[in-house]
Amino acid sequence: MAEGKVFLVGAGPGDPGLITVRGRELIDGADAIVYDALANPALLPPDAVSAGFPELFYVGKRGGDKRSVTQEDINQLIVRLAREGKRVVRLKGGDPFVFGRGSEEAIACAEASVPCEIIPGITAGIAAPAYAGIPVTHRGMASSVTLVTGSEDPSKLSSTTNWGALAKSGSTIVLYVGVKTLPQTTAALIGGGLPAETPAAAIQWGTHSRQRTVVATLGTLCDAIEHERLKAPVVTVIGWSVLLRDEIAWFEKRPLFGKRIVVTRAADQAPALSGRLRELGADVLEVPAVRIARLDLDPLRSALERLSAYEWIVFTSRNGVSLFWEQLLSSGRDARALAGIKIAAVGAATAGTLLEHGIAVDVIPERFVAEGLLDALRDRDDVRGASVLHVGAEGARDVLRAGLEELGATVTLLSVYRSVPQPEGAENLRAALEQGEVDLVTLMSASAVTGFVDAVGADAARGASAASIGPITSEAARGAGLDVTIEAAESTIDGLVDAIVGTYTRG
Repeated sequence: MAEGKVFLVGAGPGDPGLITVRGRELIDGADAIVYDALANPALLPPDAVSAGFPELFYVGKRGGDKRSVTQEDINQLIVRLAREGKRVVRLKGGDPFVFGRGSEEAIACAEASVPCEIIPGITAGIAAPAYAGIPVTHRGMASSVTLVTGSEDPSKLSSTTNWGALAKSGSTIVLYVGVKTLPQTTAALIGGGLPAETPAAAIQWGTHSRQRTVVATLGTLCDAIEHERLKAPVVTVIGWSVLLRDEIAWFEKRPLFGKRIVVTRAADQAPALSGRLRELGADVLEVPAVRIARLDLDPLRSALERLSAYEWIVFTSRNGVSLFWEQLLSSGRDARALAGIKIAAVGAATAGTLLEHGIAVDVIPERFVAEGLLDALRDRDDVRGASVLHVGAEGARDVLRAGLEELGATVTLLSVYRSVPQPEGAENLRAALEQGEVDLVTLMSASAVTGFVDAVGADAARGASAASIGPITSEAARGAGLDVTIEAAESTIDGLVDAIVGTYTRG
């Protein structure tokens, strides 16, 4: 059996973009991932649950969580998995060695003679203040920073923190976790000589798109937290550099900050849209309404054997391009096989996918819908009498084929894939919609509308406004009873994002 190994990987403070390159590589190559409550689930391989690989083990220890496990159980689990010959990623929020008990897990591995590697992560005590616009050190204002676990009650005789000395240190104080014990902590610091008017801030879910920041003073912070109903996880910053937030704050000023937006696109295509929305501050919930299922490709393979018989090839989706190109290469051909054949694409995304394969399209419409493509082809003199290969999806509207035949073309329509409803994750999404926790649902196609409604139910589907990529999708959404409040002027991801940002910034 191959020797297993444990990797203690710091998952960072929450923003999935803050994990290290090494950490990302290990997650992608893991046989098993043991993750805790503060590790962002977005870091997990997207198809792990359905594929069953890598194995996933949730070991959260959040207060009140019935799924909580003991530290000893975690130690035994990672050792057992490694002894089975697996590469085990122990994914820990923040940094493994900053209040993460990673050293205990490393010692458990050492005692069991299991190889273990440590991959540091960005700790929340530094990252959360930075995302709130608070530097923990600043020249002339704060020359040192002290990280303290706030879960220890300073009134206990066994407390290992000298709160009186800390109060006199002149250091920026960053407290982890301690919402429940914060009243005792602030009292101890004030009793130790730290002025009650010292600026302080509490940051909930730091670096997440649902981040909330409350600014007060050391003496009033507990009341402010209670008034704003902040709950764990919270990082507290105490020191004069908190005053710089008014000038530096950036994260919470992004145009979509605080908006919870659902992306219903197929899992392999969702990141392009999700990434743009997250960059603009949105809290993105990826719940693919559909997945792409390939159909029998024998007709496509037969068509490739007689490519020279076609004068035009029309593509209406990126999926169609990908499957066409896959089969072209597997037949021993490449782009040269398309020499002399004119190429039409229904939109910019489809044309962009073709260009990635070295194919520049001859026709792309101004309006990225079938009607727009027909208008563009109608103005040409080389369509009538031409033989056209149309590669698309099963169940798509018949507008393009019928229109081409009206223009005098002979059309071979090949359906190479279908969009299949994907119910995974629907229960959580349904609950969020029913509780009013979703601001917007993005819809990228008519099939996505059907998949979304089928997955969550008609009543829940109406629980949030919808943003549509174009008029055809909007028509399908309104037909399903959805409230389409945003429609892209250009049927592309960029067009949809621009429309969403424009709507919220105007509001």
